[in-house]
Amino acid sequence: MSQDSGGEADDAPRTEGDLTKTGMSLRHDREWDYELDRIVDAVEERDAETVGLQFPEGLKRRGPRVADDLRAELPDDVSVMMSGQPCYGACDLDTYLMRRTDVFVHFGHSPMKESEKIIYVPLFSNVDVFPIMERALDEQLAPADEDEDVGLVTTAQHMNKFDEMRSWLEERGYTVHTRKGDERLTHEGQVLGCNYASADVDADQMLYVGGGKFHPLGLAMEHPDKTVVIADPVNNAVSVADTEKFMKQRYGAVHRAMDAEEWGVIFCTKIGQGRWDQAQEIVENNENAYLITMDEVTPDRLTNFGMDAYVNTGCPRITTDDGPQFKQPMLTPQEYRIAVGEEPLEDLAFDTFHGTW
Repeated sequence: MSQDSGGEADDAPRTEGDLTKTGMSLRHDREWDYELDRIVDAVEERDAETVGLQFPEGLKRRGPRVADDLRAELPDDVSVMMSGQPCYGACDLDTYLMRRTDVFVHFGHSPMKESEKIIYVPLFSNVDVFPIMERALDEQLAPADEDEDVGLVTTAQHMNKFDEMRSWLEERGYTVHTRKGDERLTHEGQVLGCNYASADVDADQMLYVGGGKFHPLGLAMEHPDKTVVIADPVNNAVSVADTEKFMKQRYGAVHRAMDAEEWGVIFCTKIGQGRWDQAQEIVENNENAYLITMDEVTPDRLTNFGMDAYVNTGCPRITTDDGPQFKQPMLTPQEYRIAVGEEPLEDLAFDTFHGTW
């Protein structure tokens, strides 16, 4: 089983995120570590007959190739199945497939809650983060002799480089502030699209190392007093999180909902996304509010209800990412309270999610 990408034997140990010594060829993708050797070991240890694989949306197209590599190493009588359910985080497990497989593998996220049944494969990235950090220091971070305090956060894919990132900043004169957030977060310095508790540190500037702008945008919304510098090694881009456009969208949605007469209150049935108490409280206190349960919340699913506005108590990203796609206003619970006059508009804040299931 110990073959490098060129097919020659190689018994040297591998480190987390190193694809060249995984024990598998992984010819189809050399950016992520799928840890297939760990999955094969789990199948052998559990004498498993069925394996379930769950991928986030952006990696589903790679699923068949991962399944091919697994099948090549597993006994012929072991079945490998892939989940077709949408998946947006560790809170979004395909519980149906999980109950019907001996080994269930969730790719792309770190554990939100430990389970003996689930193998979490965070897909550590091999991308070199230090060139983009150098650019961030040159272009956006305040020099250490002007402001030595900097907070450091990243996503699950780059946690394998987190200690090196911290040391790199310290070598350049910075005092690096990090912390582990609440129980929804696995690692120190980790942020999720719905939780930025790890950024609650004593520093006016934050360095976010990771792909995309959603995570740092949420961080900037949650901590408006901080400057959030984005060092994106995936897209090779450096910028500062700007919340102005996002805030205008949210203010607009709240204003449009102020005249709503009938409200649909959405309770998400996904295992890690339900906020039942919040949904129930709204319905109990508003006779024109109606509770709607669903797993995947999409504009077309809501069209037939014909409500004037909706409140999303599920994943905050449904509102923040997809909000403009809904025909009627889609609000967070706090935005709902503003729309009905229970809170002032100037208190509008980013919706975050805490706790597990």
